[in-house]
Amino acid sequence: MTRRRKAKSPEYAVSDEAAAYIADVLMELALQFEATHFSQIRRHYQSIMPAPSTVSRQLDLFEKHPDRNRRKRNTSQS
Repeated sequence: MTRRRKAKSPEYAVSDEAAAYIADVLMELALQFEATHFSQIRRHYQSIMPAPSTVSRQLDLFEKHPDRNRRKRNTSQS
């Protein structure tokens, strides 16, 4: 009978400097990959994006309402 080990997430002991260097390298790699394959990535996301709805679900907060945007003048004189 074999013993089973519980699966643990690997923890790597690295210094703060090493962690920062690895993060920089991975970010640079990701940026270079994205720059090289940008059009393919964009095509993929466009292909899986749902068709735009004809009903606007976003409120137009800056819509101009003539009756609300006019400054009312005080015509009464005391």
